[in-house]
Amino acid sequence: MLPVKELIEQAIEAMGRAYAPYSGFRVGAALLTEDGRIYQGCNVENAAYSPSCCAERTAFFKAVSEGVKEFQAICIVGGKDGILTDLTSPCGVCRQVMMEFCRPAQFQIILAKDVEHYEIHSLKEMLPMGFGPANLA
Repeated sequence: MLPVKELIEQAIEAMGRAYAPYSGFRVGAALLTEDGRIYQGCNVENAAYSPSCCAERTAFFKAVSEGVKEFQAICIVGGKDGILTDLTSPCGVCRQVMMEFCRPAQFQIILAKDVEHYEIHSLKEMLPMGFGPANLA
């Protein structure tokens, strides 16, 4: 069973560290590994825009840089000026990064406004016909 409440709380905590001086849209993520560890990530913007990094990729890259490559789920929260008013879905680039490391039918993506208002989707739902490592085997 997924620790949904803990993932939501950790994603909200991570959102508080977001660096978003240009868009004002702060995002936090909490990534659950297969062995139960949680890696947090926040978005980090840049004045040149393209060097910016989403919260989801920050969490994945932190985990992978420490040798972790097996994941169960990720929770994503976000909102303008850090105010959670709606669900925040991962961008296409983040979905592609998830495709690299996750089993699409099993990997769960939790989109939350708070611990009581959330949706859970599989990566396969959010990235149908995704291109990943299996395509190159």
